[in-house]
Amino acid sequence: MKAFYIIILTMAMFIAPISMSAQTERDGIEMSVSGISLSISGGNVHITGANGEVMEIFNLTGTKVATVRIDSNDKTFALNLTKGCYLIKVGKIVRKISVQ
Repeated sequence: MKAFYIIILTMAMFIAPISMSAQTERDGIEMSVSGISLSISGGNVHITGANGEVMEIFNLTGTKVATVRIDSNDKTFALNLTKGCYLIKVGKIVRKISVQ
């Protein structure tokens, strides 16, 4: 009986279609569709094409540490964050950053 289940599972693995996609490809598509560009250098975040959007910063436990409304098409913000890893979300774009 066990042999029967093993044969069925093995056949199912080879017959079932496998679909994979890289996370970075999907993010790139979202960036080009939304027109939002986000870059980080030093302690600053530079955002273009996000007029009227909200930038949210989360720590890795999911706690929101900052919220900023973006009021122009080209904006630079200084990050006053303690050392650690954070997630920045603007519209549908999410980026992971490390503050050292």
